[in-house]
Amino acid sequence: MGIFAAVGVLSPFPFYWWLWNWPQSWVDLCGKDRDPSKVMALVAHFLKLIQFISLFSVSTLHWPPPFYFWPLFAFGQFLNFRVYQLLGEAGTYYGVRFGKSIPWVTEFPFGVIKDPQYVGAIMSLVACLSWVPLQYILLWVLGYLFMIIVESKEDLSTRAKPIH
Repeated sequence: MGIFAAVGVLSPFPFYWWLWNWPQSWVDLCGKDRDPSKVMALVAHFLKLIQFISLFSVSTLHWPPPFYFWPLFAFGQFLNFRVYQLLGEAGTYYGVRFGKSIPWVTEFPFGVIKDPQYVGAIMSLVACLSWVPLQYILLWVLGYLFMIIVESKEDLSTRAKPIH
């Protein structure tokens, strides 16, 4: 089960990498009638489900969780919620790469925490260390670190044509 769990944990990152680097191909694939950010969100949610099933398949759940679980998990999820609240679906799911006009956000956690959504996700994963073998948490974290690097090198010439 180990290799399948590892592949499942890593499954979203090639998708995100492709969309970040070749957003116009995604916009073209979605066509004129479908919002590329909305379709990306649907695919991302499906891939997230695969990730969770993969982690669950190698987990050993027990109660109560360790003392560090609740604060790490809660703050991590708060960061994720806050990013989505501030950016919305289009801002969270590469709308700017797909040619949408997304306003720049400076409210907390932006400006205080670099890549708050990824930091929040990593905190939530680390909170689960007592249940999930370290190698799977590390794989998932490495996927996020990879995307932080990819997304930090924005080449404006690769953005999709503006959507009207």
